[in-house]
Amino acid sequence: MTTRLLAASLIIAGACLVSAATWTAFRYGVEREAGLPVLGKVPDFSLIDSQGAPVSQAELAGGIWIADFIFTTCPGMCPVLSAQMAKVQEALASQSGAPTRLVSFSVDPVHDTPELLRTYAERFRADPARWIFLTGDRDALHTLIGAGFHLAVAERSPSEDTDGQGLITHSDRFVLIDRDLNIRGYYHGTDEDSVQQLVRDAAALRKQS
Repeated sequence: MTTRLLAASLIIAGACLVSAATWTAFRYGVEREAGLPVLGKVPDFSLIDSQGAPVSQAELAGGIWIADFIFTTCPGMCPVLSAQMAKVQEALASQSGAPTRLVSFSVDPVHDTPELLRTYAERFRADPARWIFLTGDRDALHTLIGAGFHLAVAERSPSEDTDGQGLITHSDRFVLIDRDLNIRGYYHGTDEDSVQQLVRDAAALRKQS
Protein backbone atom coordinates (compact mmCIF):
# COMPACT_ATOMS: atom_id res chain seq x y z
CA MET A 1 0.00 0.00 0.00
CA THR A 2 1.39 3.41 -0.93
CA THR A 3 1.96 6.13 1.64
CA ARG A 4 -0.94 8.19 0.27
CA LEU A 5 -3.32 5.21 0.33
CA LEU A 6 -2.25 4.33 3.85
CA ALA A 7 -2.76 7.92 4.98
CA ALA A 8 -6.18 8.02 3.33
CA SER A 9 -7.16 4.77 5.05
CA LEU A 10 -6.04 6.12 8.42
CA ILE A 11 -8.01 9.33 7.88
CA ILE A 12 -11.22 7.48 6.99
CA ALA A 13 -10.78 5.12 9.92
CA GLY A 14 -10.02 8.04 12.20
CA ALA A 15 -13.12 9.96 11.18
CA CYS A 16 -15.26 6.88 11.87
CA LEU A 17 -13.50 6.34 15.18
CA VAL A 18 -14.13 9.84 16.48
CA SER A 19 -17.83 9.60 15.65
CA ALA A 20 -18.12 6.23 17.38
CA ALA A 21 -16.00 7.29 20.34
CA THR A 22 -17.97 10.47 20.89
CA TRP A 23 -21.31 8.64 20.75
CA THR A 24 -20.10 5.89 23.07
CA ALA A 25 -18.64 8.31 25.60
CA PHE A 26 -21.80 10.33 25.93
CA ARG A 27 -24.17 7.34 25.68
CA TYR A 28 -22.47 5.25 28.35
CA GLY A 29 -20.92 7.95 30.48
CA VAL A 30 -17.22 7.24 29.98
CA GLU A 31 -15.99 10.17 32.05
CA ARG A 32 -13.05 11.50 34.01
CA GLU A 33 -12.22 14.84 35.56
CA ALA A 34 -14.50 17.77 34.78
CA GLY A 35 -17.21 15.37 33.59
CA LEU A 36 -15.64 15.16 30.13
CA PRO A 37 -15.10 11.91 28.22
CA VAL A 38 -11.66 10.67 27.22
CA LEU A 39 -11.79 10.25 23.44
CA GLY A 40 -8.21 9.33 22.59
CA LYS A 41 -4.65 10.47 23.15
CA VAL A 42 -2.45 12.79 21.09
CA PRO A 43 0.50 10.75 19.79
CA ASP A 44 4.12 11.82 19.49
CA PHE A 45 4.87 14.43 16.85
CA SER A 46 7.75 16.68 15.83
CA LEU A 47 6.90 19.91 13.97
CA ILE A 48 8.10 23.51 13.77
CA ASP A 49 6.36 26.72 14.77
CA SER A 50 6.10 30.07 13.00
CA GLN A 51 9.50 31.06 14.39
CA GLY A 52 11.13 27.93 12.96
CA ALA A 53 11.56 26.40 16.43
CA PRO A 54 10.89 22.68 16.98
CA VAL A 55 7.71 21.77 18.86
CA SER A 56 6.65 18.32 20.02
CA GLN A 57 3.80 16.98 22.10
CA ALA A 58 6.19 17.05 25.07
CA GLU A 59 6.23 20.88 25.01
CA LEU A 60 2.43 20.90 25.32
CA ALA A 61 2.04 18.18 27.95
CA GLY A 62 1.29 19.41 31.44
CA GLY A 63 -1.09 22.14 30.29
CA ILE A 64 -4.56 22.47 28.79
CA TRP A 65 -4.57 23.25 25.07
CA ILE A 66 -6.94 23.60 22.14
CA ALA A 67 -6.12 22.52 18.59
CA ASP A 68 -7.55 23.49 15.23
CA PHE A 69 -6.60 22.87 11.60
CA ILE A 70 -6.21 25.57 8.95
CA PHE A 71 -4.16 26.69 5.95
CA THR A 72 -3.14 30.21 5.07
CA THR A 73 -4.52 30.28 1.52
CA CYS A 74 -7.88 28.80 2.51
CA PRO A 75 -10.68 30.74 0.76
CA GLY A 76 -13.45 29.20 2.84
CA MET A 77 -13.87 28.40 6.50
CA CYS A 78 -10.29 28.85 7.79
CA PRO A 79 -10.60 32.61 8.35
CA VAL A 80 -13.81 31.91 10.27
CA LEU A 81 -12.09 29.26 12.37
CA SER A 82 -9.18 31.56 13.13
CA ALA A 83 -11.52 34.43 14.02
CA GLN A 84 -13.31 32.12 16.43
CA MET A 85 -9.98 30.98 17.87
CA ALA A 86 -9.12 34.66 18.41
CA LYS A 87 -12.33 34.96 20.43
CA VAL A 88 -11.29 31.93 22.48
CA GLN A 89 -7.91 33.58 23.08
CA GLU A 90 -9.66 36.70 24.36
CA ALA A 91 -12.16 34.75 26.47
CA LEU A 92 -9.37 32.82 28.21
CA ALA A 93 -7.01 35.79 28.60
CA SER A 94 -8.16 36.57 32.15
CA GLN A 95 -7.18 33.14 33.49
CA SER A 96 -4.57 33.18 36.21
CA GLY A 97 -1.59 30.85 36.16
CA ALA A 98 -0.31 29.00 33.11
CA PRO A 99 -2.42 29.93 30.05
CA THR A 100 -4.54 27.55 28.06
CA ARG A 101 -2.53 27.19 24.85
CA LEU A 102 -4.01 27.42 21.36
CA VAL A 103 -2.35 25.36 18.62
CA SER A 104 -3.21 25.75 14.93
CA PHE A 105 -1.89 22.96 12.70
CA SER A 106 -1.42 23.68 8.99
CA VAL A 107 -3.07 21.16 6.67
CA ASP A 108 -0.99 22.57 3.79
CA PRO A 109 2.55 22.43 5.21
CA VAL A 110 4.17 22.32 1.76
CA HIS A 111 2.97 25.88 1.19
CA ASP A 112 2.68 27.14 4.75
CA THR A 113 6.21 28.13 5.70
CA PRO A 114 6.99 29.61 9.13
CA GLU A 115 7.12 33.04 7.50
CA LEU A 116 3.62 32.71 6.03
CA LEU A 117 2.30 31.39 9.32
CA ARG A 118 3.75 34.42 11.12
CA THR A 119 1.92 36.75 8.74
CA TYR A 120 -1.29 34.76 9.16
CA ALA A 121 -0.94 34.82 12.96
CA GLU A 122 -0.50 38.60 12.95
CA ARG A 123 -3.69 38.93 10.91
CA PHE A 124 -5.63 37.41 13.82
CA ARG A 125 -3.60 39.11 16.56
CA ALA A 126 -2.34 35.82 17.92
CA ASP A 127 -0.36 36.20 21.13
CA PRO A 128 2.72 34.00 20.53
CA ALA A 129 2.87 33.20 24.24
CA ARG A 130 -0.61 31.67 24.04
CA TRP A 131 -1.32 30.76 20.40
CA ILE A 132 1.16 28.96 18.16
CA PHE A 133 1.02 27.81 14.53
CA LEU A 134 2.69 24.58 13.45
CA THR A 135 3.92 23.22 10.12
CA GLY A 136 6.29 20.44 9.06
CA ASP A 137 6.38 17.30 6.96
CA ARG A 138 3.20 16.90 4.91
CA ASP A 139 2.74 13.14 5.40
CA ALA A 140 3.55 13.36 9.11
CA LEU A 141 1.00 16.14 9.61
CA HIS A 142 -1.76 14.44 7.68
CA THR A 143 -1.18 11.19 9.55
CA LEU A 144 -1.22 13.07 12.86
CA ILE A 145 -4.52 14.70 11.97
CA GLY A 146 -6.10 11.49 10.68
CA ALA A 147 -4.73 8.82 13.01
CA GLY A 148 -3.91 11.03 16.00
CA PHE A 149 -6.79 13.50 16.19
CA HIS A 150 -9.20 11.21 14.28
CA LEU A 151 -10.23 13.98 11.89
CA ALA A 152 -10.49 14.10 8.11
CA VAL A 153 -8.07 15.87 5.78
CA ALA A 154 -7.71 15.30 2.03
CA GLU A 155 -6.41 16.99 -1.08
CA ARG A 156 -8.51 17.41 -4.20
CA SER A 157 -8.17 18.61 -7.77
CA PRO A 158 -9.29 22.06 -9.00
CA SER A 159 -12.28 20.44 -10.71
CA GLU A 160 -13.46 19.13 -7.34
CA ASP A 161 -13.43 22.57 -5.72
CA THR A 162 -17.12 23.18 -6.27
CA ASP A 163 -17.82 24.64 -2.83
CA GLY A 164 -15.17 27.36 -2.79
CA GLN A 165 -13.30 25.77 0.11
CA GLY A 166 -10.01 25.37 -1.77
CA LEU A 167 -7.93 22.37 -2.75
CA ILE A 168 -7.70 20.87 0.73
CA THR A 169 -10.71 19.65 2.67
CA HIS A 170 -10.44 19.34 6.42
CA SER A 171 -12.46 19.33 9.61
CA ASP A 172 -13.91 22.44 11.25
CA ARG A 173 -13.43 20.89 14.71
CA PHE A 174 -11.66 22.48 17.64
CA VAL A 175 -10.15 19.82 19.90
CA LEU A 176 -9.71 20.14 23.68
CA ILE A 177 -6.68 18.34 25.14
CA ASP A 178 -5.86 17.90 28.82
CA ARG A 179 -2.57 17.89 30.76
CA ASP A 180 -1.97 14.21 29.97
CA LEU A 181 -2.49 14.72 26.23
CA ASN A 182 -5.92 13.08 26.38
CA ILE A 183 -8.51 14.34 23.88
CA ARG A 184 -11.47 15.51 25.96
CA GLY A 185 -13.83 17.07 23.43
CA TYR A 186 -14.59 18.05 19.84
CA TYR A 187 -16.38 21.30 19.01
CA HIS A 188 -17.63 22.87 15.78
CA GLY A 189 -15.34 25.87 15.28
CA THR A 190 -17.86 27.63 13.05
CA ASP A 191 -20.68 27.35 15.59
CA GLU A 192 -20.85 30.06 18.26
CA ASP A 193 -22.65 27.92 20.86
CA SER A 194 -20.18 25.08 20.40
CA VAL A 195 -17.21 27.44 20.81
CA GLN A 196 -18.71 28.90 23.98
CA GLN A 197 -19.08 25.37 25.34
CA LEU A 198 -15.42 24.78 24.54
CA VAL A 199 -14.43 27.83 26.60
CA ARG A 200 -16.48 26.55 29.54
CA ASP A 201 -15.03 23.05 29.28
CA ALA A 202 -11.46 24.37 29.05
CA ALA A 203 -12.04 26.41 32.21
CA ALA A 204 -13.48 23.35 33.96
CA LEU A 205 -10.43 21.25 33.07
CA ARG A 206 -8.14 23.89 34.57
CA LYS A 207 -9.92 23.56 37.91
CA GLN A 208 -9.28 19.86 38.25
CA SER A 209 -6.72 18.83 40.85
